[in-house]
Amino acid sequence: MTDPRAVLPSVSVVLDDVGDDPRIRPDLLAVLVRDVLADLRAGLSADSTRRACREQAVAATRLRVDALTARPGPTINATGVVLHTGLGRAPLSAAARAAVADATGPWAVEVDADGRRGHRDRRLADLVTLLTGAPDATFANNGAGALVLALRAAAGDGRVAVSRGELVEIGGSFRLPDVIAAAGVALHEIGTTNRTHLSDVEAALVDGVDAVLVVHPSNYRVEGFTHRPALADVAAACNRAGVPLVLDAGSGLLEPSELAALADEQAMATGLADGADLVTGSGDKVLGGPQAGIVAGRVDLVATARRDPFARALRLDKLRVAALVATLQDHLADPTDVPARRLLATDPADLLARARRLRDRVADDGLAVDVVAVTAVVGGGTSPGETMDSVALAVDPGWAGHLRARSPSVATRVRDGRCLVDLRAVDPDDDHLVAAALLGVHRATDGDDRPDVAVDDGVRTGPAAAT
Repeated sequence: MTDPRAVLPSVSVVLDDVGDDPRIRPDLLAVLVRDVLADLRAGLSADSTRRACREQAVAATRLRVDALTARPGPTINATGVVLHTGLGRAPLSAAARAAVADATGPWAVEVDADGRRGHRDRRLADLVTLLTGAPDATFANNGAGALVLALRAAAGDGRVAVSRGELVEIGGSFRLPDVIAAAGVALHEIGTTNRTHLSDVEAALVDGVDAVLVVHPSNYRVEGFTHRPALADVAAACNRAGVPLVLDAGSGLLEPSELAALADEQAMATGLADGADLVTGSGDKVLGGPQAGIVAGRVDLVATARRDPFARALRLDKLRVAALVATLQDHLADPTDVPARRLLATDPADLLARARRLRDRVADDGLAVDVVAVTAVVGGGTSPGETMDSVALAVDPGWAGHLRARSPSVATRVRDGRCLVDLRAVDPDDDHLVAAALLGVHRATDGDDRPDVAVDDGVRTGPAAAT
């Protein structure tokens, strides 16, 4: 019986068929071909032919080269999730984007205006202290990193008391107890899942814990028979015992916001004013900046965090320093004008007007779409359970993949048998790109997959309900 592997082409044959490709070096192309042939070898059968294997190997190699060399393009967020983690959370402001572009070359990340070598935290710390009232601040490459630095500064290698109701999973299967363990701190659980009292905190302080951690419930909600002590009361108890209080504020909200969607979010400034010794937050959520972590609070504890060897491992690179500086400068002028905050604050009536204009625009080219009222969310582990009125264009569910494959890509959501192009998180300046994407898919499919305008969304509330 003939060995099926005999039908496999050689590496050189496949390389000759693929030909030279300026996107990849010949030696690396040969590595890809060997990998492709190994995969084909595993799937050979008695029906495999030499010609088919050769064609498959060439096609698979080209696909791998295309995948490896494809440049990620811009994406329009039409999902209805404003801080979409899969899409990089907060969109950067024009100033932050310009700052990143400037920082791609030599950039004074650790040199001050007098030409002296300094610390990359300095500009950032000056901005955060002004905006929050914190005595000092330091930074990490994400919110979890900031929490690690804060815990190590506050508790050392000792114990930290945390309510059982706050031992959360923060996404990607990362859980708070694991983060605490990674920081080298021992977890001391207090209270219960639904009820933790000030007396539980006081008992832990008597028991000799080295720090207390309060975690704002930014990505979950416990309702019903619940209780958690006021932060100011916990701070007072910790102050009497001489034990640091760390507050994980989560969303990176610097100051209280009047937005209804953020009404329950913990502002860093408020946490500090209530007596927390250290407050941590993220940069890429409602702050509206790049992925980053902020540790703000007591000068001595921030100094300890800044000197921690982990701080070097978790520090921000120059591109993120540039983007975060520019974002914080945006907050100096007007925090409501930061793109993420502006999207959250958009009036549903404005969304409706934009949706109608888009509907009319594509109708001129023979595409009929429905304008429907939907609900959107903040996202990014922020304001759980809170929704906002929004407006979407409804098209056939099969269009989701076509829109995603466009350039720029349009990310949508499929709900109740149709694809919803939600405008809540779409920059108004990108509306023409949304229209172009819809028309592009329409023309490519010859109208065969036109939306079914008779389908009802089932959610029609507020001013967005009329079409």
